[in-house]
Amino acid sequence: MSTYKHLIFAMMALIGLSSLAMASAQKQPAYKAGEYGLTEDQFAEFPLPLGYYDKKLTDDGKIDLGETLSYRSMQQNGFNLVASIIFVCAILHTFLAGFFVNMAHHHQEKHEVRIKKEGRTACAKLEDDAQDDVSFRAQALHFLGEVEVIFGLWVAALVISIYYFFGFLGEGLDGFLDGYHQIQLYFGSDVNFIEPVFVVVIMAIAATRPVVRFSERVIGSVARLFGGGPAAWWISIITIAPILGSFITEPAAMTIAAMLLAKRFFDKNPPANFAYATLGLLFVNISVGGTLSHFAAPPVLMVASKWNFGLEYMFLNFGLKAVVGIFIANALYFFIYKKHFKALAAEDGQETRRPLWAEREDAIPFFVTFIHIVFLAWTVLNAHDPPLFILGFVFFLGFTQTTGHHQNEVSMKSPLLVGFFLAGLVIHGKCQSWWIEPLITSIDNKYILMIGSTVLTAFNDNAAITYLASQAPGLSIGAKYAILAGAVTGGGLTVIANAPNPAGQSILGKHFKGGVVPFKLVKAALIPTVIMGACFMLIPSKGMTVDPLDGVEHHDEHAEDQHDAEHTDAGLNTHHDAHSGLPH
Repeated sequence: MSTYKHLIFAMMALIGLSSLAMASAQKQPAYKAGEYGLTEDQFAEFPLPLGYYDKKLTDDGKIDLGETLSYRSMQQNGFNLVASIIFVCAILHTFLAGFFVNMAHHHQEKHEVRIKKEGRTACAKLEDDAQDDVSFRAQALHFLGEVEVIFGLWVAALVISIYYFFGFLGEGLDGFLDGYHQIQLYFGSDVNFIEPVFVVVIMAIAATRPVVRFSERVIGSVARLFGGGPAAWWISIITIAPILGSFITEPAAMTIAAMLLAKRFFDKNPPANFAYATLGLLFVNISVGGTLSHFAAPPVLMVASKWNFGLEYMFLNFGLKAVVGIFIANALYFFIYKKHFKALAAEDGQETRRPLWAEREDAIPFFVTFIHIVFLAWTVLNAHDPPLFILGFVFFLGFTQTTGHHQNEVSMKSPLLVGFFLAGLVIHGKCQSWWIEPLITSIDNKYILMIGSTVLTAFNDNAAITYLASQAPGLSIGAKYAILAGAVTGGGLTVIANAPNPAGQSILGKHFKGGVVPFKLVKAALIPTVIMGACFMLIPSKGMTVDPLDGVEHHDEHAEDQHDAEHTDAGLNTHHDAHSGLPH
């Protein structure tokens, strides 16, 4: 993709987000902030706010989960149930992606034989720049097998259901405009696309040659301390990159780690079980590695402000435990697959082909690398302000053009596919709160709650899990801790479990025959997931029992009491002075 096309994308994203913001300001919300526990206006009539639903309780005052789910599923004529069925279909589709890819290859091979026989190849045509005839069936099947586009494809089914329930169902064809209006409100005002756009930009910057080469030098300095072989590179990348995610954000860390692993590990054709083990370990490590800070991991970001989980709290109660877990899991997998590293080392130096331009090792001037790091930092610091980080991206693209001989082409295919994946996920995910919230809040035992949060994360984005938990009133600190621990622990079980995972899948998927098989990924990630969960729940820390909000609330109450006392004293002094006739 040319730089001009990159600029067009960036400007369209900027204009689009600005237009949505302006349009939102001109519309009347269906539910205003403050109603039904909402923290901000909701413009579409769906999904119903959680506070809108009646509570269904048992005789002893606890949530009746079965009755609650049955009641909520049929609200708005059953839209909730249909939206969740569509979401489940999208998840099942991800498990079938490999089947569609294999079918695509089969039809493509048949097509190539047919067009060669019929003279429809590029070589058989008169034009110099002719192309082979394309197999629509093979391309369509390949498209259905792209994991990154699956949730976006099923958005079409969700849109049709919205038309039906909020348009046709009430007024038939006359309700067409009403259904369209609800779609406009939901997509344009209620769904937040900042994270998908941010991931597109941070992936594009983090994958550039100067950033990857700089990261390679930093991690390589550690790898050389241990001999510099495949084993040293493997353990260095899989350890250092996830921890860096706490400072450069998890999507950036995933992009850098995946690209370095592709070069130093996957290109050497490791056994399939070792490849899956590495991918599962990477996904789990990235998910927990962002917990040393309160801004880098999406599930942490969702609750950091509301639960007062600041930098100190996250570092002491999650970050240090995550580092312990990463070291244990990495050491375990290292010893399990130690015998395979000798075979990988034998692959070094055996290639005789000329290196590609993109693989050149010539030096990059310091100022070029420094400017890239500045743009990366600018994007991270302004992660919640799209106009700022998109404008920064525009200038970044211009800089890459002026230093082109030190760059590789800024590839936008993978970032855009990942952004499309995440956009589809947040569109679907917002309609799943009706069943996720009661499942989370109906569990009292912190260990069961942590396991439940981990399992739910495998079938939904972990940021959605923590966001929904933050909307539930009266959660104890034990419940808050368990939910967040489960969300970050389960972030490596599936591609959809954590926002950076699609980036890793997009970069490394080509190294897995037929694509990444979800069942094999779950199996590979299970052991490190158990290790991380044990570290979070069994290593004691003060934050597991002491709510950081208590100190804030106590401080606020003390300040309010002091203010009232001063106000009372002032009143008494005024009253005394009025009677004594003396000025105060």
